[in-house]
Amino acid sequence: MNGFDNIKRLVIKVGTSTLTYSTGKLSFHRIESIIRQIADLHNQGMEVILVTSGAVGAGIGRLGLTARPKTIPQKQAVAAIGQCILMQHYEKLFSEYGQVVAQVLLTAEDIALRKRYLNARNTLIKIFEYGAIPIINENDTVAVDELKVGDNDRLSALVASLIHADLLVILSDIDGLYNKDPRKHKDAQFIPVVKEITEELEALKGEAGSSMGTGGMHTKIEAGKIATSSGIPMIIADGSRENVIKDIINGEKIGTLFIPCVDKLDSRRRWIAFNLNIPGIIKVDDGARDALLKRGKSLLPSGVLSIEGNFDAGDVVSIIDTNAKEFARGIVNYSYQELMKIKGLSTKDIENVLGHKYYDEVIHRDNLVCLTTVRR
Repeated sequence: MNGFDNIKRLVIKVGTSTLTYSTGKLSFHRIESIIRQIADLHNQGMEVILVTSGAVGAGIGRLGLTARPKTIPQKQAVAAIGQCILMQHYEKLFSEYGQVVAQVLLTAEDIALRKRYLNARNTLIKIFEYGAIPIINENDTVAVDELKVGDNDRLSALVASLIHADLLVILSDIDGLYNKDPRKHKDAQFIPVVKEITEELEALKGEAGSSMGTGGMHTKIEAGKIATSSGIPMIIADGSRENVIKDIINGEKIGTLFIPCVDKLDSRRRWIAFNLNIPGIIKVDDGARDALLKRGKSLLPSGVLSIEGNFDAGDVVSIIDTNAKEFARGIVNYSYQELMKIKGLSTKDIENVLGHKYYDEVIHRDNLVCLTTVRR
């Protein structure tokens, strides 16, 4: 038994390959089955969020295209057409089960900017209070590459973290995680449980399961990293399996289960660790790296070797070591221009150089998250 008897808040992500045929047209049988299971869970008193792909796929089907569009304007236009079609079907079918739905379109900025992050959370909580089911997708019609979450696997994990879900279920065109693509390798081994997301596991790559989808196993591992670090178990399962959601909630061993971390991050540290807007990079020396990772210290100007990007005080930046490996993220106390002047200096020299000293630290330890602990 997976032990999901006490689930109160559930996030379900459904991929394009689950919702559509290889032709790109919607599979009404699959959609109806998923909606029926969600409606049943909602009737039991569970708060459920559906993160849905399929807008571009639905648009492809309606327009009679034979492949996914390649340019940004094409993708956004097709997504705009498909989103209407997708929500029309969701609203119609959910209403047949007496359910009210709410469409929520998010961009990366809604997650990256702290004020909008909190506003998104408050909106979703209020939708729950009204007894409705939020249906979430990325706002592909306006998002450009630098402002995109990128895939709905990661978006679903961010949403689960945002609303403190009890479980995240990712429904895909494959029955779980393998050590290699089982469609290409007969010796691929199934991984039923992931207790720790190691560097070896993160290194697993995978192509999209179908020509209509965008995410592979790599995006699902990234989602698992976000969910488990937030204290949320995650399951990857085959969306084509009949009653798959119901069976998971009933405790059947289906798909791959990602075990949540014991030392989960609080809401603020989750926002720092998984922020989607990283405008700058700070490279530190080995001494500073050890101080941050092993002794829980703050980052001081003396440990900074170089800086990239263009950021302001209060932005979340990436911290890398001398091998250019990211090992931490944090909220920086000084802008790029200020930090360029004081990098490598002692804290006592900050005021002489800048004419002011707001903080001794470049990044205070309370505003810093070490990603090596997140991986566990």
